[in-house]
Amino acid sequence: MWRLLTLMILALAPVGASASDLPRVVSVNVCTDQLVMLLADPEQIVSLSALSDDPRSSVMSAEAGRYAKNNTQAEVIAVQNPDIVVAGAYSDPSMIALLRSIGIEVTQFSITRSLRDIPQEIRLMGEVLEQEARAEALATELEQDLANLPKPGQDAPLAAFFLPNGYSLGAGTLSHDILMAGGARNLSVELGFQGNGTLSLEQVILNQPDLLIGSQPFSGFSLSEEVVTHPALTDFPVLNTSVDWVCGTPFVMQAIASVRHQIDRLTGTGRN
Repeated sequence: MWRLLTLMILALAPVGASASDLPRVVSVNVCTDQLVMLLADPEQIVSLSALSDDPRSSVMSAEAGRYAKNNTQAEVIAVQNPDIVVAGAYSDPSMIALLRSIGIEVTQFSITRSLRDIPQEIRLMGEVLEQEARAEALATELEQDLANLPKPGQDAPLAAFFLPNGYSLGAGTLSHDILMAGGARNLSVELGFQGNGTLSLEQVILNQPDLLIGSQPFSGFSLSEEVVTHPALTDFPVLNTSVDWVCGTPFVMQAIASVRHQIDRLTGTGRN
């Protein structure tokens, strides 16, 4: 659904301004890359981050193939002469300071920690790109979609984030919100986790979650993945996260749908 919407948005003509009047943008973060592609006219996009066309990092990797890339080095970006640079909260501070020192405006976007933050982040990017009408339409649609999601009950299936090295995600994370919106409870939260932490294999076994939330393994061998492939976990259903879970974009609806589909399979129910 969201890929079709993306293509429709990209096809829209700019509202109230010609392409030459709109700010030219460089993005140096894989999440801002996606917001830029969703909202900007193609002519506005000077370059995107090197990860933008990596399918393991971005849900819009195919769309990113049409744009130039940058290596997040201030010298390279300065030569590209953008009107504005959009970055993440943890983008290289020395790069950002140097760009600002030579008069290039930089807007940093916070890490998305909840679903309710995403519409405002879309609106902020719309302001940066002078695409406010386009951003408002996208943000309003997402708000409506999120408002229509049922909330999980106290008897909802229990899921456990169990990623390499036992890494887990608790309250105050986007992944937790996605899991809850998909109709599951989060073991990490029930154990009192705030933000990120680790679960032991023993905690998983003792609490007997209905579902494990894992990650797609890379090729090769990794010691960090040994714990998540332990024979004691063989009988647990596993849902692997995807790039839909990573950034604060409307594609989180696809992540939510994947959780709901798995919960439906576990409970033997269906939703219209």
